[in-house]
Amino acid sequence: MNDTAQLLEAAQLAADRAAGFLREQEGRLAPEAWSEKGQGDFVTEVDREAERIVAGTLLGAAPGSRVVGEELTPGALGPGLVWVVDPLDGTTNFLHRFPYYAVSIGAVLDGVPIVGVVRHVPPGIRYHAVRGGGAWQDGARLAVSRVAEPKHALIGTGFPFKYVHLLPRYQRQFAAVMSRAAGVRRPGSAALDLCDVAAGRYDGFWELVLAPWDVAAGTLIVREAGGRVTGLLGEDDVIRQGPIVAGNPAIHAWLLGVLQQGS
Repeated sequence: MNDTAQLLEAAQLAADRAAGFLREQEGRLAPEAWSEKGQGDFVTEVDREAERIVAGTLLGAAPGSRVVGEELTPGALGPGLVWVVDPLDGTTNFLHRFPYYAVSIGAVLDGVPIVGVVRHVPPGIRYHAVRGGGAWQDGARLAVSRVAEPKHALIGTGFPFKYVHLLPRYQRQFAAVMSRAAGVRRPGSAALDLCDVAAGRYDGFWELVLAPWDVAAGTLIVREAGGRVTGLLGEDDVIRQGPIVAGNPAIHAWLLGVLQQGS
């Protein structure tokens, strides 16, 4: 099943089902039920059950495909049709009832993202893109911003909270960006950060370490909205573990240069 319309329908259904489950569970978990994968990196049975819901829906719709998910099935993507899934992007936000978390589902065919769905759970907003078909927020077509001057640019970021050894490098980059841009924001969900770039709310975004499930859907959504998404060296292959830089074409080019100098 490689028809993108069918893949999109399956991804939207899976995201909707997981989002419904997450809404039911918000606020129910005491800290004693949180497991810590690393410093400040929490996981719960809610994350795992959301991934089971997503995987069951996707594999039922596309027999023969595979799921690579953050909690239950991390691993290499490989060839063929692979669903790259973050069942709860922004777990810490979810646990604190901070309304910025999402379900992220990307369909990747032979390493190329072809469908992306991000469901912003608390407000019920859905973002999606199909390769060659544009990017959308519910029924509205998305386009990246036209801001070209760094002094006017609002930049999103993510902290390397799992990799504290990278903090000095990140702090240099942050200082370089903050001293030139209009502002920097960090809400805590990379999938939604990328959607905010696609919608023109952010003019650019960077983070030093992200995983495939953090970016598989959002990367396609930004690109289909007219933006650029690369690694820190300008490479297009970002569906892997590593840094990411996104933005409208002008701000992406500027941000890439500033970050390389700040490193």
